[in-house]
Amino acid sequence: MTSTAARLGALALLVRPTYIATEVVTAAATTGGYSFLADSVSKLGEVGCAAAYCSPRHEVMNGSFIGYGALLAGGAALSARTMGPVATGLLVVSGLSSVATGLAPLDQEATLHAIAATPLFVAQPLALLALGHRLKHRRPWLARALAATGVVTAAAAIGFIVSGEDSAVSGGLERLALWPVLFGVGAAAWANRDE
Repeated sequence: MTSTAARLGALALLVRPTYIATEVVTAAATTGGYSFLADSVSKLGEVGCAAAYCSPRHEVMNGSFIGYGALLAGGAALSARTMGPVATGLLVVSGLSSVATGLAPLDQEATLHAIAATPLFVAQPLALLALGHRLKHRRPWLARALAATGVVTAAAAIGFIVSGEDSAVSGGLERLALWPVLFGVGAAAWANRDE
């Protein structure tokens, strides 16, 4: 019999790819130029404005860090039976990291923002690898896709950290570290909702 909690958890995780729209909506309102390839996601959440750059919809971005982080933590917790304790724990940590990131905008609390965001970049790729391992016998095609995505997102996270904020590709690397996880976790939760 299908667990209502697992179904609700899967739905919460399936909604998460709409997060990308919040970046697009927020970036569209910036003044002074914003590049998805060069600029970090966190720059969209900066509260202060200057002549060179302003993100007037910063509340949308910071609110999405909080809301989509809560969906990740809650969705993972509801899907714990099908995801297993390791992946669930890593995803709950990731969700809480996202929430904390939204509460500490980059230009207000740079050190706190970095501390809050770091677990997200570490735990999400590990969660994908854990999910891939858990599913290797029941859903081998999905397991391989999750493992490959975990490797790619881990490499991109390392590249983002090593390249530094002033790199011409740091925003692209950051998104490569974050966006595929939205789809991978949602696919894993949905595929296992009935187990």
